[in-house]
Amino acid sequence: MYIERLNAAGDIKQFEGDELMPLAAEIREFLIDHISRTGGHLASNLGVVELTIALHRVLELPKDKLIWDVGHQCYTHKLLTGRRDAFDGLRSYGGISGFPKSAESDCDAFDTGHSSTSISAGLGFAMARDLKGGHERIVSVIGDGSMTGGMAFEAINNAAALKHNYVIVLNDNNMSISENVGTLSAALSRMRTSGWYKGLKEGVHQSLEKIPVYGGKIDATIHRAKGGIKQLMIPGMLFEELGLMYLGPVDGHNIPLMERTLREAFSYNGPVLVHVQTKKGRGFLPAERHPSRFHGTEPFDKERGLPLKHGKATYTDIFSTVMLKLGERDERVIAITAAMMDGTGLKRFHNKFPERFVDVGLAEEHAVTFAAALAKSGMRPVVAVYSSFLQRAYDQILHDVCMQSLPVIFAIDRAGITGADGETHQGVFDLSYLGTMPNMTILSPMNKWELSDMLKYALTYNKGPVAIRYPKGEAFDGLQEKRRRIAYARALELEGGGDVLLFAVGSMVKTALEVKARLKRSGIDAAVVNARFAKPIDTRYLARAADKYRIIVPMEENVISGGFGERVQSFLTESGYEGKVLITAVPNRFVPHGAVETLKRKCKIDAASIARCIKKAYS
Repeated sequence: MYIERLNAAGDIKQFEGDELMPLAAEIREFLIDHISRTGGHLASNLGVVELTIALHRVLELPKDKLIWDVGHQCYTHKLLTGRRDAFDGLRSYGGISGFPKSAESDCDAFDTGHSSTSISAGLGFAMARDLKGGHERIVSVIGDGSMTGGMAFEAINNAAALKHNYVIVLNDNNMSISENVGTLSAALSRMRTSGWYKGLKEGVHQSLEKIPVYGGKIDATIHRAKGGIKQLMIPGMLFEELGLMYLGPVDGHNIPLMERTLREAFSYNGPVLVHVQTKKGRGFLPAERHPSRFHGTEPFDKERGLPLKHGKATYTDIFSTVMLKLGERDERVIAITAAMMDGTGLKRFHNKFPERFVDVGLAEEHAVTFAAALAKSGMRPVVAVYSSFLQRAYDQILHDVCMQSLPVIFAIDRAGITGADGETHQGVFDLSYLGTMPNMTILSPMNKWELSDMLKYALTYNKGPVAIRYPKGEAFDGLQEKRRRIAYARALELEGGGDVLLFAVGSMVKTALEVKARLKRSGIDAAVVNARFAKPIDTRYLARAADKYRIIVPMEENVISGGFGERVQSFLTESGYEGKVLITAVPNRFVPHGAVETLKRKCKIDAASIARCIKKAYS
């Protein structure tokens, strides 16, 4: 097999031209087989097999720097850099990550996981190279989706100032900026990638600069005339106007063509954008037909392309259903997402109310300020976003929403430990940073019934923003009999007890019930309270609890620092509480990738670990 010859960076250079396409087919078969068992990002990786091969054949890794935007499309890159045997442990605890990790290989130049960062990072590498007098080549690979993020254009705005070579590969798999594909475009592309065009362009400018007095005027006149023609005829002129040489569009599945284009790009003395067109999911029909379904997938039947597990409804499913009902009842409700319509469960809302649904692209900052103005105008915007992505809009939440106390609803999906995607996707910081913001109210449901109730409550709350955080995965459907009306800053006692109070918020309520059962077997009777509000906490209930319980255990799926537990502890300390406060939370460190239950156990926020801690303190 060809793939068995890939054991280290640079091995791909030993392949003959007629061996490359069979190798690409083997890589696709390898990826489909392994991801069907481990889960992971399939469609994006199948789309960049040939592109990755071409890049590795042209670059000298790790000397040259290859930066992947987001990084979820780096699986072929990992195969080409000697990590084939590690794929059985892909995204599992202690195994290789599904994203670039410099700790894994010096061929992974920059750790990534969020979008629109690669051009900024590439410019940093390029400037450092130039200042040190180096000659390494720098390449950033960014998708057309990530180009919707403002940070990418902030970086491009600075790229024109670069005096030496730097290459941006725009991986366009959605035909979003390529209407000019066809005979004329192909001919122009061939002309643009040839040496004479580049030489002519540079030669003309250099000659004009030498003409005394009138050179500037002549150059400006020619530039205006040339610019007018180019705007009409040549694709990608937006990038040229921003100061980048544009090459393409290029067929991203044609390895020889990409190699030639990349080599030409590296010969240019300045920043270059190479526009590559690829097909997401290529080589696996289910992923080609449904790329969003196979963007990040759980294990699946590779013969039929169907998931292996059919679980209960998720919190995302519940949110989807409730949003549809809220949209029907209130015409002010507007749903906003940042390129995550399917992931956040808003597809049904979009289908029913397209005029009240807005996908802003990968631009969380814009989404929040946009929502703030909608709220200021009397609408009721709901911003649906993953917890780890919401942190990108910290300033907008604080400055544009909280400062004006606007009734924006934040539906925060994937809060807490999310598992296999690792550090960049664990949603364990939102209770901390949102909790510092004046006027912000934070709720977290203990089960699917409370998520529904909290969304409805948030719609009636007009005094400021409301954030509702809920975890990834199946929604807890127990404790329906404990369903009660939501009252502002009021907790809900679920079960009474003796000397120990388990004061849990959100997903940790279910864990608290398991802890209670374990403690009971050891002769310790614990009360369980559903905090409901992570901010403001129910100080009235806690004041009474301080007189009753000698151990109070705040429980949260968030880092300790600045979190729910610290707020509880601070209040109890100020109130003169003389008992023990055992904060149960995620340690103040980044949580790696792995199965959720494994990570909870490692973080000691699983039922067994919490029960042991309480028994030790109780004795």
